[in-house]
Amino acid sequence: QIGFTTDPRMARSSPYPTDVARVVNAPIFHVNADDPEAVVYVCKVAAEWRSTFHKDVVVDLVCYRRNGHNEMDEPMFTQPLMYKQIRKQKPVLQKYAELLISQGVVNQPEYEEEIAKYDKICEEAHARSKDEKILHIKHWLDSPWPGFFTLDGQPRSMTCPSTGLNEEDLTHIGQVASSVPVEDFTIHGGLSRILKTRGEMVKSRTVDWALAEYMAFGSLLKEGIHIRLSGQDVERGTF
Repeated sequence: QIGFTTDPRMARSSPYPTDVARVVNAPIFHVNADDPEAVVYVCKVAAEWRSTFHKDVVVDLVCYRRNGHNEMDEPMFTQPLMYKQIRKQKPVLQKYAELLISQGVVNQPEYEEEIAKYDKICEEAHARSKDEKILHIKHWLDSPWPGFFTLDGQPRSMTCPSTGLNEEDLTHIGQVASSVPVEDFTIHGGLSRILKTRGEMVKSRTVDWALAEYMAFGSLLKEGIHIRLSGQDVERGTF
């Protein structure tokens, strides 16, 4: 299962995401990602295979995602049973640290010192990022497309036809997007809070990304334009 949003039976025709590699007869290593040393070992074997035989090799890290896609996402909405199991799992770092401490390879103060050292690197980088005032687009583009950017990577000014809607239509779409279409239907408490917040936004004439997306899709549907969404998050909607 990739992430948590798509059940395996919906996503592909076999239980392993790596089965496609059988088409080219590539060796496939399945490794427990809770065991860092096994992961490193398998990756070394894979690298040696590549350098020796110049053929593809695939490593399948058997692992899980502890949190949602981002800070706003709650995986318990769509996969409550799996996430109850995940909550019980010790994090990989904690497992490995306990193993090394029990073997006498490191002691608790040394472990805590390394964690603090890494946290400091992250915090300092985060603080430095706030000083950046200019976004250097061209550093990220190997060949800036002239339709969007000038040759030195700066955005072109572009015009587009007006796609605005009157407020009455937007309010209608917002009200539909913040309501439950079926009567006497019990929805998840977290979702009901989201719908309530969305309804309040419509009343206060404000939008966030999710509501703006709903209004865009809703306005196209109201005009009779069919919309087909693809991708693994479309069934559960935006975050």
